[in-house]
Amino acid sequence: MWPVDSPADGPLCLAVSGGPDSVAMLLLAHAAMPERIFAATVDHGLRPESAQEARDVTELCRSLGVEHRTLAVTVGKGNVQDRAREARYTALCHAFAERGVEVVATAHHADDQAETLLMRLNRGSGLSGLAGVRPSTWFGVYDEPVGEFTLVRPLLGWRRGELARVVADAGIEAAQDPSNEDDAFDRVRIRKAIADADWLDPLAMARSARHLAEAQHAMEVYRDSVIGDFVHREDDAIWFDYGHPQVVQIAVVEHILRTFGAEPRGSAVARMIASLEKTGTATLGGVIARRAWRQRSPTVTSDSWKFEREPPRSSG
Repeated sequence: MWPVDSPADGPLCLAVSGGPDSVAMLLLAHAAMPERIFAATVDHGLRPESAQEARDVTELCRSLGVEHRTLAVTVGKGNVQDRAREARYTALCHAFAERGVEVVATAHHADDQAETLLMRLNRGSGLSGLAGVRPSTWFGVYDEPVGEFTLVRPLLGWRRGELARVVADAGIEAAQDPSNEDDAFDRVRIRKAIADADWLDPLAMARSARHLAEAQHAMEVYRDSVIGDFVHREDDAIWFDYGHPQVVQIAVVEHILRTFGAEPRGSAVARMIASLEKTGTATLGGVIARRAWRQRSPTVTSDSWKFEREPPRSSG
């Protein structure tokens, strides 16, 4: 049965790598809505086997009567996983845009979610990180064709083993990525640790991640309310009337710093706030903040943090 948390109607592009999870998603979607789906395989060119795996998906889609495209992409410099993800989603969104496809589905499942949650717990992540992989998000593409697309993960209620059985029962041999067994990757080590701890329940952890995502959404609503009522721009400075729960203050200060063009991490923002509370001054990402009194009216002032661009340093 196709999962319930997927788009109710309209065309759907499936990201099918050729691995067991995405092949299972293809089979489930084909059984439930064969007339609505398109499939695409992104070849990042990072493994010699990837071209053949894409051809195998092409053959499988041909046998099912599903339109399929192989999308070759170039992965930019930097963090390989991040750059590959960005290239992949951009290519997928472009692939069937002319067909009116605005929704792309990926095959993340409950075990992926549990692994992500444990990895981020191990790194001391905040609420946003612990929310894990969301059931749906949006992805913006800003070259032609420009647009915003919805990414859905309809398999978050499925276990890896269940998806493997769907593929096996269909008599299909899916591709296996050798990096999934490489202990050099944190995720692989976490995956093996979960497998050795049979008392852990990935489905329960996936539900917890979903609850945390709901809490994150509630916090974002609260943050936006605080920004509207307690953040004020005056000339080149931004004032924040502080004194809110710490998680909200971190989110508000992140927003302020991004307004100045900085790209801060939550842990760095937390340290900035700690410095402001202790010493009354802090800098981060080219922005300086000071504790100061803001003149709200001729007779009213408020104890605030004032954010400004850090002045250029003297070359002498």
